[in-house]
Parts: sequence; C-alpha cells; structure tokens
Amino acid sequence: MVGSTLGFSTADSKVKIESTDLNEEGDGPSAVQINIAPNVGYFIADNFVVGGGLDYTFNSVKEPNEDEVNDSDLLFGPFFRYYLPVQNNIAFFFQSDFGFGSSSDTQEIAGVSRSVKSNIFAVGFGPGLTVFSTQSLGIEALAKYNYARSNFNTTEAGISSSTETKTNQIDLSIGLQFYF
Repeated sequence: MVGSTLGFSTADSKVKIESTDLNEEGDGPSAVQINIAPNVGYFIADNFVVGGGLDYTFNSVKEPNEDEVNDSDLLFGPFFRYYLPVQNNIAFFFQSDFGFGSSSDTQEIAGVSRSVKSNIFAVGFGPGLTVFSTQSLGIEALAKYNYARSNFNTTEAGISSSTETKTNQIDLSIGLQFYF
C-alpha cells in the first residue's frame, strides 16, 4: 500500500487571572499545526501491514504582544497496522508507529533569539477506519495518541545547559491509501 495522511489543527486560548488584588483577562497563545505523513507498507500476513513513513509537521505559535514562533519536525520510522474487516468496503484498523528525526525551531537563550536543532524520538498508536471507494483506493480517518521526546544541548557564555521536552498529543487525521 502507498498513501498519505494530512492533519490540520488550530487553537486559541484565553487567560484569566484572579486573586485578592488582581482580576485580569486576556488573550493567551494561539497555534496552527499542519502535518503530512506519506507512507509505504507491505502486507506480510492477512490484514497485517509493516511499512515505513515520513512525518513532517509545521507549528506556528503566537503569544500575545510577541513575535510568532515557528518550528518544524521531520521524522522517519516504521509503522505497523492490523485491519479488522467489517464489510466488503469498510475496515477498522489499529496502527502503531515509531519516529526518529530532528526538529528546527527558534528559542530565546540568554536574551538572544537562536535557531535550535533538536533530536526527536516519537511513538504513536490508535484506531482508524478505512472506507474503500474502489477495490484499490481507501479513504481513511485515524485518531492517534502521540508521545514525543526531544532534547538539545547548548553552551552560552561558558555555561552548558541541556533541555528535554516531552509532548503528549492526540491527533485526528484523514488520508488516502492505494492498495496494490
């Protein structure tokens, strides 16, 4: 099988601070995320696919009264998928994947904005649904939990620091698969 999924999300937030001497409300950060994940897989047994894929994600976060911060991630890794046919043209599936790659973003370090490259490890799993529009073309939806860990090291003015970020995320994506 050969195909791709496409994901898009947007978020806005409001911040409200209440205390005995303060009562403020305002805009919080807003974000946009676009994801594309092409893949290639092979059925090694009935209903069981093993394959590899790329996963490119672009994030844009805007804090109130600050510049927009953009970052992008590129991951590559294996995936495993098991189909549970429901009807001739519908199948549920469960997918698990792993990703290894890098991220590029801008961070403020010691008051200076710098481009930072990070190494990333990610794992994801979740259920999906494929509706076959023809014998060889499937339209699918996938809801997936993703966990990612990234880290980078930096030295500024003789001081070394290490930063590790752990991310938990729920994704909903749609896609097309072509089955040979």
